[in-house]
Amino acid sequence: MSEAPRARFKAGDRVAVRVAEPPGHVRTPFYIRGKRGIVERLCGSFANPEELAYGRDGLPRQPLYRVRFRQCEVWLEIAVRELLQDKGILSADAVRRQVENMDNRTPQVGARVVARAWVDAAFKQRLLADGNAALVELGIDRGPYTLVVVENDANTHNLVVCTLCSCYPRWLLGLPPDWYKSREYRSRAVHEPRAVLREFGTELAPGRDIRVHDSTADMRYLVLPRRPAGTEDWSEEALAALVGRDAMIGVTEVTPPA
Repeated sequence: MSEAPRARFKAGDRVAVRVAEPPGHVRTPFYIRGKRGIVERLCGSFANPEELAYGRDGLPRQPLYRVRFRQCEVWLEIAVRELLQDKGILSADAVRRQVENMDNRTPQVGARVVARAWVDAAFKQRLLADGNAALVELGIDRGPYTLVVVENDANTHNLVVCTLCSCYPRWLLGLPPDWYKSREYRSRAVHEPRAVLREFGTELAPGRDIRVHDSTADMRYLVLPRRPAGTEDWSEEALAALVGRDAMIGVTEVTPPA
């Protein structure tokens, strides 16, 4: 077993998160890079999870620290919110209502986007080119992250995962399901996606390719499912009612009611 590097820091040390942009999906989100905090304790040495996620051995083991950050130093909006509350410009109740609004969002928002793309070819092209800008056309919050929309077709099926945590387009689909956050799904969706789809009842033709998209700290994916046959004369509202959360993650396809 490879020895871990000697720990450089101890409890009480003030540290800064390294500013770097390595390729792939890493555990260090952009919002924390460059921020300063205080080491609370050394948790031990562990295999590097960013290497483990790609099926490698994760060696050499790395020291793991628990670091405490002040929210107002990490989140500018928290500092601004506290200042506005102190001056009586914004109330705590208004903040609470906004948080409740976020928690109450459902996949129906994403379904509206899919239905519009099905009935409006020009909108679909704009959605595929710039997902965030297309949302604004529908009066939907463009969201805090880059939105990439990937389209299923006769030759390709898309599947979304977050291999390291649970990054997910919450402003379009609501809260992520428990299975999406599970270690089993996060691992198997990459290594055996066809078997995972089969467990969701989705059986793809042998020649149909599967593309797995790994969400990151600053990027989210939305699957644009294939429009089911026999719905050519359906209204946009009726089409939206067909679209479920799982189809926009890519574990199922949209089928018309029997």
